[in-house]
Amino acid sequence: MKVRTRSAMAVLAIGALALTGACAQGNQGAPAAPSGASGAPSDGAPAAAPSYKPPTITVGTADDSKGPAIEPEGVVKGGTVTMIDRDDIGHLDPAQVYVNTMSNFGLLIGRTLTGYKRVGPGDYKLVGDLATDSGTSSEGGKTWTFTLKDGVKWEDGTAITSEDVKWSMERTFAPFVTQGPTYIQQWLTETDYKKAYQGPYDGKRLDSIETPDDKTIVYKFKTPHADANYAFAMGGYGIVPKEKDTKEAYDKKPVSSGPYIIKSHTVDKSMDLERNPNWDPATDPIRGAYPDKWRLEFGQENLQITDRLIADTGPDQTAFTFYATVPPERLQQVLNDASLAPRLMKSPSPYGNYYYFNLDRVKDIKIRQAINHVWPSKQIQQVMGGPAAAALPTTILNENTTVGYESYDLFGKETKPEGDVEKAKQLLAESTNPTPTIVYAYNQTPVQEQVTVVIKNALEKAGIKVVVKPLDRKTYYDSIGKVKNEFDLYWGGWGADWPSGTTVLPVIFGPVADGAPNYSHLKDEAITKEMDEITAMTDIDAQNKAWMALDKKIQETITPLVVAENRIANTLHGSKVGGAEIDPQSWVVSPNSIFVKP
Repeated sequence: MKVRTRSAMAVLAIGALALTGACAQGNQGAPAAPSGASGAPSDGAPAAAPSYKPPTITVGTADDSKGPAIEPEGVVKGGTVTMIDRDDIGHLDPAQVYVNTMSNFGLLIGRTLTGYKRVGPGDYKLVGDLATDSGTSSEGGKTWTFTLKDGVKWEDGTAITSEDVKWSMERTFAPFVTQGPTYIQQWLTETDYKKAYQGPYDGKRLDSIETPDDKTIVYKFKTPHADANYAFAMGGYGIVPKEKDTKEAYDKKPVSSGPYIIKSHTVDKSMDLERNPNWDPATDPIRGAYPDKWRLEFGQENLQITDRLIADTGPDQTAFTFYATVPPERLQQVLNDASLAPRLMKSPSPYGNYYYFNLDRVKDIKIRQAINHVWPSKQIQQVMGGPAAAALPTTILNENTTVGYESYDLFGKETKPEGDVEKAKQLLAESTNPTPTIVYAYNQTPVQEQVTVVIKNALEKAGIKVVVKPLDRKTYYDSIGKVKNEFDLYWGGWGADWPSGTTVLPVIFGPVADGAPNYSHLKDEAITKEMDEITAMTDIDAQNKAWMALDKKIQETITPLVVAENRIANTLHGSKVGGAEIDPQSWVVSPNSIFVKP
């Protein structure tokens, strides 16, 4: 499966919000406080967060797919809400969207065939968005059929048709579309999908998508995909009107099918949204769209945003942020201020973060396992702000977004989070090189400078010499993404595109090529065969169980990586903002339930 060079999620973890696909921001993980919990300690130090319960995600029925959305407690309709963040929305054309922040914004102006309905805190259902339900599969998942709802319209009042839906998928094959997810395109054609088809603009259409009438769309895949209805919920598969498709120019001026229309947009500064009069809440089980207007402000850094939200004065009382977390220099203050607790949201990252071994260079599994045992997880956690700011996961798949998650702890991280020097020395003594040298490359940010010192000190206690190589943050992924790199160990992240190992393990252990996210260079025919077999399973529960078993098997028999620490978002909102929650899958504040208090 062709994959992204960076995942929207993992880039968020490196600290930069570098926006491209499913990567993450520099370390993230697992258990944390549920969204909205204060986590305020009593002794002046950040306390460990309460145990975290992963979200429940089930497949809804046709009744679940009916609008309107379930209202949050105390909802008020009307008013103007302000969203403050650092970066403008990079792409407005859904075909170019493969970043969590862009997909999140897309909920305001666009719709997809399926989507996630919030039933309650931590409780979600996959439902029909434009479709009447989450889809009907046949032939073991090779064929998927959807029926459009009555009353779904574009902003000009014209009906959304099956031809629009087919056209929207076909245009993702066009040469000008360089971002966005690629799953469905590959399932419809072949892995190198842009060689198979170049889009509809020359008059050629895809036979693998059928539209027997204006309301029905049938997708015919080459192989079974029992979880395809999750893929259709991705923002990158949003619908574009065939008659108003302006190709490249659509990215600047999209046509709305969602609850709002872009009224004005000053690039990198601001954007204003107003209601779409032709959006009918009766057709939409996902979006509440409670404010009359949205004001988006760009160009603010985390510290500025946090200080504005702490002050909570004037218009900032009705302000919030999609993704600006409380920076380390304000975290203690925020956690210790009980008056901020009702306005503090917490959520662990849904993205997997790893320190990859370059298997072309670190060939002895006992050396890789020794490093896992001596890994200073607790010390790294403290550098990042303590248990309130980072958690210590033990598995490759993230418990926060993996349906059917099962825990294991092969390397004693739960019992000895500070590392086990003696166990590491024992394994090294049994290895081909009891005193190895490890070249460790890292992203040169202030926090990672500190983390690197901790890692170097810990490994050297076990007799491992560490040579550190700082990398420029702008080209970090380019450097570690080269197959012929000169590093032994380096960080990288990935986020699931839907709650299944299908979008994680086959990606991070997929093709080995420059720019591909198989940073460990794992090439194992038996593992590849097993991943293909699991992907083709038609029983989703069995598939989820198989992914977890393979997760453990890979770490036990190959050990291609160290599971990294996992960031926990701490985010504030204004006192007159209601319904604010961090979405547990996208790790940004969802616009769907936001409202303005009087």
